[in-house]
Amino acid sequence: MSKKLRNVVLVDDNETTSFLNNRLLNRLNVADQVLTFTRAEQAYQYIWGDGHGKPVDEMPELVFVDLKMPGMDGFEFLKLYSSLPDDVKDKTVLAVLTTSMHSADTARVAQYSGVEYLAKPLTEEKMHKLLEKRFVNA
Repeated sequence: MSKKLRNVVLVDDNETTSFLNNRLLNRLNVADQVLTFTRAEQAYQYIWGDGHGKPVDEMPELVFVDLKMPGMDGFEFLKLYSSLPDDVKDKTVLAVLTTSMHSADTARVAQYSGVEYLAKPLTEEKMHKLLEKRFVNA
C-alpha cells in the first residue's frame, strides 16, 4: 500500500453517499483527515478560494467530486480547477466519482488532463487502484 494521505475531500450532494465513502476511507485508513462537502461551491472556496490553495500541509492530496449536483456541478468545479496555476493543481489529484457512465460525460471529463473518472460506488478495490496509480511513488 502507498503512503497515507494527509487530506481527502469528498464533494457530493448525497449525504448517504458521502457518509458511506467517508466510512470506507476511514476503514481503509488512507488519510489522516477526510472532509465532506455537500456543495461544490463550499468545497472549492475551502480548498482554492484565493486561487492559490491552502498551505501545502493543509492541501488535500485527493478530491472526489460528483458530476450531478445542484448549484455548481462537477463540470463547473472541473473548469475552475483547470484554470488554477499548474503548481497548485499539481498538489491535488482530482477524481470524478459519479453514477454517470454516459459517453458525453466521460468525454467532457476526458478534456481535463490528469482527472480520474470513477463509477460509483467507491469500493476498496477502486480506491487501491487509484492510490497505486497516482500515489505509489509519492
